Order: sequence, then C-alpha cells, then structure tokens
Amino acid sequence: MKPNLNNAALKMSAGLPKQFPADRLPQVAFSGRSNVGKSSLINSLLGRKSLARVSGEPGKTITVNFYDIDKKLYLVDLPGYGYAKRSPEEKKRWSALTDGYFTKNPNIDSLKLVCQLVDSRTGPTADDLDMLYYLRETGMPHLLVATKTDKLNATETGEFLAAVAGEALTKDLPLILYSAKTNRGRDELWRKIFETTGI
Repeated sequence: MKPNLNNAALKMSAGLPKQFPADRLPQVAFSGRSNVGKSSLINSLLGRKSLARVSGEPGKTITVNFYDIDKKLYLVDLPGYGYAKRSPEEKKRWSALTDGYFTKNPNIDSLKLVCQLVDSRTGPTADDLDMLYYLRETGMPHLLVATKTDKLNATETGEFLAAVAGEALTKDLPLILYSAKTNRGRDELWRKIFETTGI
C-alpha cells in the first residue's frame, strides 16, 4: 500500500552519524548544491509548503534531515555542498557528515535510491560531477533530477539536455525534469521512488 503523503513529519535533524535512525525503513536520499532547491522539491513531493525548511541563507544548516513518510519511508535531505562562503571548518564538517551518511550509516542497505539534483539553469557543475562519480564508484543506485525547469524556455531546455548528454557521468542516467513551482515531474519521481523502494 502506498504511503499517505499527508502523514509526513521531520523525524530528526542529525548532526552526527550516530544520530541516524536505527530502524529499517527504506531511505531515499536527496543530494545537491546548497541552492539547488532540495527543500522546495521535498515540499513539492509531499504537497506541503514548509515541512522542509527553505533556508534564506544557502549552506547555513549542516545536518542530515530525515522525513518520516507514513512510517513506510524516509526521505533524506543531505547537506548542500558547494557554497563558496562556507568556512574551511564548515566544509570539512559537511564532508564528514555526508560521507558518514554513506559510510557510517547503520542501515546503509536501506538506502534504495539517491536523487542527485542539478540546477537546470547551470547544468552539472564540477561538484555535481564529483558526487556522481562517488555514487557510481560505490554502486549506489541513483538518478538525476533537474530542478527549476519552469525558469527555462524550450531552447534553454534543449541546451541543458545537450549538456547532460555530453557528460560521461550523466548521459546514461535516468533524468527527471522537475519544477517545485508547477509540480512538473512530481508523479514521475514518485513512481521511481515507489519502484526502487518496493512500496
């Protein structure tokens, strides 16, 4: 039975790997740059306006946020990377926490999918490609989600698709064009989530 999306809540904001949930619910993680729109996408997926807090200052919060969806699934919001104004100490902490999610997560086998978010206006950045390389090398199941597609016209959309097709790390990945503003791609992304988690 599919989860009741209205029964969704923030389970915890973990600042240390030891704080990650110990239960065995399937996990779907969202990775991307600090300003790529992860929180907006999660709110759009759940039909909520402010369950996932949209920060006014990119890169301000360094936690792994676990959203409990009807006690059947966790949507996991990983800390945003690539924020230029973050101090070296903060960058080191982000790296350790994000790495800890993948390497010190007691239920890493419950991670069924990583949604790698890319801003459709810029295409994959060097940081995005580094993350995609890591996901490929570790064998983590992942797909590409292009955010903010409502801001592109047809020509710009074509240019973005060409940029994705031109990168070795992205050309063969499943790609979903998403807009948190219009909910474009919402049903398609939920289908992928349900398929990979078996819910």
